[in-house]
Amino acid sequence: MTIRLVDLTAQDARIWLDPALDIYVTAMEYPRGTEIHRSALWRDHIARPGWRAVGAVATVGPAARTAPTAVRRVRPPVAVADDEVLVGIAYGYRGGRDQWWNQQLRTGLRLSGYPAHAIEDVADNYFELTELHVHPTAQGRGIGQWLLTRLLEGRVERRVLLSTPEVPGEENRAWSLYRRMGFGDVLRHFTFTGDPRPFAFLGRPLPLQPAPQAPSLQQPQAPSPQQPQAPGRPAPWTPGADPR
Repeated sequence: MTIRLVDLTAQDARIWLDPALDIYVTAMEYPRGTEIHRSALWRDHIARPGWRAVGAVATVGPAARTAPTAVRRVRPPVAVADDEVLVGIAYGYRGGRDQWWNQQLRTGLRLSGYPAHAIEDVADNYFELTELHVHPTAQGRGIGQWLLTRLLEGRVERRVLLSTPEVPGEENRAWSLYRRMGFGDVLRHFTFTGDPRPFAFLGRPLPLQPAPQAPSLQQPQAPSPQQPQAPGRPAPWTPGADPR
């Protein structure tokens, strides 16, 4: 089995969007049918300034034509060989004051006592990491880090921000990845309008380190929430600590 990354374009969304939504619903354990409602939102995001998407594509063999993976098969130009399936998706865009997520962030910072100048510093000139998902059958192999690093290559924004559900002890693969990549706390235990779950806003300065090598798909690794930072990685960023 081999894997490669591919830059996903807006004009090819008819090819990759449905497979990507299947990964999203499966990885997040949402009920089937959720992808129907999310499709319109993802298409709206594609039109936003600075949008970029990266996919991870794996060659899985002829059995994929009839197996459950068939829904994630991709065609040219996303695919370059027969029997390739999407196993990961990452996308984001330039944040803006007119966006709902930005407004929620500003509200949370204000309610937490941040002064106006600090809120403006955090909520301006950033890239929003909107979605990052790897299919459960491909998790634990470094694909998430590979996708994230590729997605953030060459970004001109000062920092990248994201939101992720709070979990006890930060003990899941997403939190492990973000901490390993130098993301620090911006705002914790925030409740979005319309969602009762507590979320964390995390962020770090850009640019990232050079892209890591392609991951192996043979030996998945168990989650390791307490992994130390790799040598040479910057310390996690927190508001007010931006070096620029």
